[in-house]
Amino acid sequence: MMRFIASRLLQAIPVLLVVITATFFLVRAAPGGPFSADRAVSPQVIKALNERYQLDQSVWQQYAAYMTDLARGDFGPSYKYPGRSVNEMIFGGLPATAELGLYALLVAVGIGLCAGLLAGLRPNTGQDYVPMTIAMLGICMPAFLLGPLLVLVFGMRLEWLPISGWGDLPGDKVLPSLTLGAAYAAYIARLSRAGLLEVMSQDYIRTARAKGLAEWRIVSRHALRGALMPVIAFLGPAFAGLLAGSFVVETIFQIPGLGRFYVQAAFNRDYTMIMGTTIFFSVAIVLFNLLSDILATWLNPRLRLALRKGSGT
Repeated sequence: MMRFIASRLLQAIPVLLVVITATFFLVRAAPGGPFSADRAVSPQVIKALNERYQLDQSVWQQYAAYMTDLARGDFGPSYKYPGRSVNEMIFGGLPATAELGLYALLVAVGIGLCAGLLAGLRPNTGQDYVPMTIAMLGICMPAFLLGPLLVLVFGMRLEWLPISGWGDLPGDKVLPSLTLGAAYAAYIARLSRAGLLEVMSQDYIRTARAKGLAEWRIVSRHALRGALMPVIAFLGPAFAGLLAGSFVVETIFQIPGLGRFYVQAAFNRDYTMIMGTTIFFSVAIVLFNLLSDILATWLNPRLRLALRKGSGT
């Protein structure tokens, strides 16, 4: 297992280097600069700002300086928030983003598993068609459309829930969590249904039925673990995707999280903030994918056996 983890981490290093390098040169190739949108100032002031942030150097010199700072864990200063570093802003917005991602994941797992398992127990019936139709709608409806619809219905028409903010009022986490978790709930519903159908067709399930075991005992003791394997493999990428994709929801509901900083940095041409958030999200995706693979390998005896054979033990 340690060899497997080390191998995956070594594979992630070139991927991260490519992401960092591509992002660095792409943001500098875009029209404008960090100070081009500011109010009119003298050329002397612009020159002084460029010298302060080393933007007067060549792109390759800037890249070498940035990679040197990055090796020390320093994402650099923010160009649009004087006196604040990117590290400070990332760790300041991370709690709200992580909390939103966790709640959205709980929503996705709770709704998705219930819908998928119910559909899998009665395939090709109304109990199957209804939740799977809703799941397809959840996949097709993007967050920037679902969020305003939920706000309109539950926030403005019914006035049941707050429509913006984070942590100030009771229930203010419900609409953002539903908006962000809806699509992932739909994916989990489809995965759990497919997993349950595959397991229920196995020989050992037929043997358990022949022994006269109750259906609920067959499902809970024999089928559920195998049915959840596709979902478990999906949870790591799902949580990473929830973190990285939260910027739309954070913008809609005015949540002071990392995703909202990312959007503002793109509009402001804040190079270091764009780089810092991109690197953070890339590392999160790599790590959560690795954790998902480790968990799936630990729970699946076949994968563990294949891993032992591959390592020669």
